[in-house]
Amino acid sequence: MSRPPMTSAGAEKLRAELKELKTVVRPRIVEAIATAREHGDLKENAEYHAAREQQSFAEGRIKEIEAALSNAEIIDVVDIGKRAGDKIVFGATVELFDIAADKEVTYQIVGELEADIKQNLISVTSPIARALIGKAVDDEVTVNAPGGDREYEIVSVTYK
Repeated sequence: MSRPPMTSAGAEKLRAELKELKTVVRPRIVEAIATAREHGDLKENAEYHAAREQQSFAEGRIKEIEAALSNAEIIDVVDIGKRAGDKIVFGATVELFDIAADKEVTYQIVGELEADIKQNLISVTSPIARALIGKAVDDEVTVNAPGGDREYEIVSVTYK
C-alpha cells in the first residue's frame, strides 16, 4: 500500500490544527457539556445536544488528522526540487500562462489532503497536475479538464 504524499508545510498546518483541537476546542466543548448538564433534563436540553454534536465533530476531525499524519509520506519540497532540476514534480509551484484567458495563474502541486483551490494548492491527482508532472519551463500543456481542454504555457517552476 502506498502512502499518500504531503508537503512538510501541509503537515505542519495539520499539526497546528490538531494542537488547537486538543488544547482549546476539546476543553471548551467539555466545559459546555458540563454546563448544559447542570440545566437538568437532558432529553430536551438543546445546549447539551449541540455541545455533544460539536464534540462528535471535533473528535472525528482529531482522528482524521492523526490518521492522515501517521499514514502520509511527508516530503521536503526544497530537497525534492534540487533533485528534480527544471522538471515539474510533486511540491512544485508552477506559474502558467492560460492561453485562452490571456492571464497568468500560479499553482502548487500538493497531496490530496492539503489541496485547496482557493489558496492555489492543487492535488497531485488533479487533471492539471497530472498534465504538468514531468514537464519543464516553456513547455505547452493541454489539460483535459471537466469544462473542456485548456492550453497552458509553463512560465516558471520553483520549489519553496
